[in-house]
Formats: sequence, structure tokens, C-alpha cells
Amino acid sequence: MSWPFSQAVRAELAARCAVFPRLAQDDPGLKRAAVAITLTDAGDGSGETAFLLTRRSEGLRAHAGQWALPGGRCDPGETLEEAALRELHEELGLRLAPEHILGVLDDYPTRSGYAIAPVVAWLDDAAELSPNPDEVASVHRIRLDQVGRDAAVSFETIPESERPLIRLDIGGHDIHAPTAALVYQLRELVLGRVTRVAELEQPVFAWR
Repeated sequence: MSWPFSQAVRAELAARCAVFPRLAQDDPGLKRAAVAITLTDAGDGSGETAFLLTRRSEGLRAHAGQWALPGGRCDPGETLEEAALRELHEELGLRLAPEHILGVLDDYPTRSGYAIAPVVAWLDDAAELSPNPDEVASVHRIRLDQVGRDAAVSFETIPESERPLIRLDIGGHDIHAPTAALVYQLRELVLGRVTRVAELEQPVFAWR
């Protein structure tokens, strides 16, 4: 399928986000965090819609070199939407107004004690994209039609857990949860399905 970068696609995805039956984690022991799933033009001449995915800097103390969506822990008194937009600016230099937010999907509880909420946003023009080298090694535009392929997602079992381990194949790179779980839920939303992801497992190396 094709998802052209257009106002029609924006309106369709905004409508789906508006009626999405979001599930929030109510465990008070989980720290609140938010990431931005930022939809924009694929930038490859295809006219397709893509989202921004980063490779974290090797100099970071936590999760160095891993694939990630821009985001982080919520500051005191900060909403999920405010946190996602702040992190998007800090990491990628992008300033988006609240009206560019399409919606918020399910919280994903991590093994490290966070409840991560994906905030879906629309970026009309990525010209101001300016990654912070202290946090971001590279930025990639991942097309929705690529993650929409059946072959892009797989589930495995591991001896350490009864939960299914999710793996996304994006351009030959393996993406794991939590990022893979959040992107997978977006993928399902784009395909017109509501699919829960809280029980999808992270690889053992990400349990800390």
C-alpha cells in the first residue's frame, strides 16, 4: 500500500488517532516518558510518508548506538505531548506547535521501569532538521510502506521470557522493543487495526 505525504493522509491518520482507545499504564512505580513518532515527507522523491528514526550517539551513557525515537523522561508537571515536543527540539532541532500532534498511542512498560507513550506528530517541512551530535549519531526517514510489509515484522521466543519478542527489519537493520513495539502499533494503526503491544518483549540486553 501507499501513504502519500498529503493533507488527505494527515486527516485520515488524525481521525484514526482521535478514536484510538489508548491504554495507559497505571503502575505508580513506572516513570513517565514520551517519544515523538514524527511523520514527514520521505525525502527520497517517492512522495511517500515516513517517520523519523534516530541512531543514538555512541557517547551516551545509556543505550549508546541503539535505534530510537526522539524522546525521554517527562519533567515534573509536563504532559506527554509537551515532553515529546521538547525532546524533539532538543534532539533534532525541530519546533512543532501542539496543533501538529495527531494523537497519543498506548503506553509501553519497559523492563527498566518506564512507561513510554508514543506521541504521533505531523511535520510539514523537515528543512530545519538539525540533529544534536551529543545525542544523535544519525537520522533516518523510514517509509510507512516499508514497515507495512508483512516481512518487516517478526516474532520470536526466547528462553528468558514467555512473552513474544518483536523484531522489525528496516532496511536490513534489526529494531527491537521498546522502539519496535511503538512503531509496530503505529504500523497497525496505519493499516486500520488496533493492536496492543504492552506484552511484546524486549531483548535481554535491553532489560537494564
